[in-house]
Amino acid sequence: MSRTPSTAHIATASFIGTCIEFYDFYIYAMAVALVVGSTFFPAGDPAAQTLNAFLTFGIAFVARPVGALLFGHFGDRVGRKTTLSISLLVMGVSTTLIGLLPSYNSIGMTAPILLCLLRFGQGIGLGGEWGGAALLATEHAPVHRRGWYGMFPQLGPSVGFLLATGSFLLLSIWIDESQFRAWGWRIPFIASALLVIVGLYIRLKLPETPVFNAVIKHNRQLEFPAHVLMTRHWRPLLLGALAMVVCYALFYTTTVFALNYGTTTLHVARKDFLEMLCIAVIFMGLATPFAAALGDRFGRRTILLWGSTAAMLSGFLLAPMLGSGDPILITAFLSLELWLMGITFAPMGALLPELFPSNLRYSGAGSAYNLGGILGASLAPYISQKLVIAGGLPAVGGYVSIAALISFLATLTIRVPEPAEAD
Repeated sequence: MSRTPSTAHIATASFIGTCIEFYDFYIYAMAVALVVGSTFFPAGDPAAQTLNAFLTFGIAFVARPVGALLFGHFGDRVGRKTTLSISLLVMGVSTTLIGLLPSYNSIGMTAPILLCLLRFGQGIGLGGEWGGAALLATEHAPVHRRGWYGMFPQLGPSVGFLLATGSFLLLSIWIDESQFRAWGWRIPFIASALLVIVGLYIRLKLPETPVFNAVIKHNRQLEFPAHVLMTRHWRPLLLGALAMVVCYALFYTTTVFALNYGTTTLHVARKDFLEMLCIAVIFMGLATPFAAALGDRFGRRTILLWGSTAAMLSGFLLAPMLGSGDPILITAFLSLELWLMGITFAPMGALLPELFPSNLRYSGAGSAYNLGGILGASLAPYISQKLVIAGGLPAVGGYVSIAALISFLATLTIRVPEPAEAD
């Protein structure tokens, strides 16, 4: 007889994987802003090194929809739990190997080639993670509490980001700049292996979701979920992806671009800017349960519309606040943007799975989420860097506002099923 898991076990199992996988993803984002360009690309123009580093950052976002379809296929046919565990393992191995990868000075062009391959591996692993984690939570949830349960995996990114930022902050305190660039930045990558072991242990102890058990019982598995998704459910796939754009644009412009801009153009000490980000991400963590609870009460679509509207307006604050160079104004801006990230991100944990039938949900929710990553995040730091060179910070603020407008219009068009319709 299968046991019924506790709410705490569901929360931990759905949270821990996204926390670890986004920790892995974010330490690379931090490294891109600080050290990847000079370590893995030829010496010369620092701006060219930075742009090349930002391009490697985007590779994983191209890989993420591939991972979503690959793991979604098995998640919809074999089960959520096993598929999720494999995705976590793929991510962890890729991240650990990045930490062990020799530099350009050691092996020449082989270094950036291997870096791109491992970055692609990170994207494949993360592409299979989020959709499954959201299902692990919401498919164990009472019908009218799906928004709250769907919040658990949404907390993972903020905590994972805090761990990533905190690890680089501690390195800034413990070792000097030359040690950091020589070997210190590798420590958070190698430490990922220990976190993955913990995550696998917790995940494997959770039973399969009752919704997928019902799919198995009634023999409703699809032979090729991806084909059905692309031919019959392309509209919610596209609209769900566009609704995600604001989340990604807010986050990666505020973190990766802002970190690079703050430490290079504004000459803020790395330690100081990382401290600002540690404060700011707390607001993202606080906004997540707040928005999830509001989504269950007033509807996820309503919360997303309000959040996207506020994000549109926030783009006008980027230049005067980030460009001021004042630590208080910069911290306030970072906190505002990550608060809005939490507001727009939290409802997605329940909304995206509800857009697809249960026998297609792993493929559908994961693909929408990760396709949104290509549209909203893959080139966000790169585009922001090009815009700031061409038109200054106001152009970057305009980019954030346009991304928010796209998500606002997509959310207006989405039909959100009644809770009872979702299965």
